[in-house]
Amino acid sequence: MPELPEVETVLRTLETQIKGAEITDVRVFLPKMIDRSEAAFRKALTGRHFLNFERRGKYLLFGMEDVILVSHLRMEGKYWLKQKGDPMDRHTHVVFSLSDGRELRYNDTRKFGTMELCELDIDRASFHDLGPEPFDDSFSADYLYRIMKERNTPVKTILLDQTVVAGIGNIYADEICFACGIRPRMNCRRVTKPLCESIVRETRRILEAAIQAGGTTIRSYTSSLGVTGLFQLSCMVHAQKNCQECGSTIKIVRVGGRSSYYCPHCQKS
Repeated sequence: MPELPEVETVLRTLETQIKGAEITDVRVFLPKMIDRSEAAFRKALTGRHFLNFERRGKYLLFGMEDVILVSHLRMEGKYWLKQKGDPMDRHTHVVFSLSDGRELRYNDTRKFGTMELCELDIDRASFHDLGPEPFDDSFSADYLYRIMKERNTPVKTILLDQTVVAGIGNIYADEICFACGIRPRMNCRRVTKPLCESIVRETRRILEAAIQAGGTTIRSYTSSLGVTGLFQLSCMVHAQKNCQECGSTIKIVRVGGRSSYYCPHCQKS
């Protein structure tokens, strides 16, 4: 699943490609992906321009004159920019025709992606019950420590909880745990205040590095806009056979139904 760095990469790439572009038509081939009828969806967007580009957690927010188009890529959603008349992929489910002759096509082999229309003044702080962004001041050691002491669950489960912190997924949670020297299954009640400071610091460092590298391309996910994720080349434990720090054999455990990678030598706790 695309995580915060991948979504940020797609957003910024789209911003350079379609900012200011006018939507002249919208076609929907999979109605369950949108939050209203196709006719209402088309009417609300036709004639509007892509003006502002934001990200909230793993959501893409495209601001227009009087509406925000909110898109969640889920497992394998991708945006393609094509010319009108180019062959249509069978997994293309929504097409935005642009005034310059191009088409912004949403492609999703798993069909889990969603699109909704929101008012311009939506409350971004409580949007979809998301927690603070990792780079926000509100995501602090004090905040995280308080949550850790209220729960009785693995640390990795806390990191994956979008109501606690928005945008972290399986890959980066593993990398954060490694950077802090803790195992994914460590009970959060054992976490100290200094360790929370380390988690906050390493979360920001790792996500920033991943954004700079264009995210992590795993399996079939790519931004499909000429952007190739390179952070996968820097993963220390996730999907690795050996620890990139000490060479030890990587162990795999299940946490919250997800495969979790860790180094038994570097991650003692």
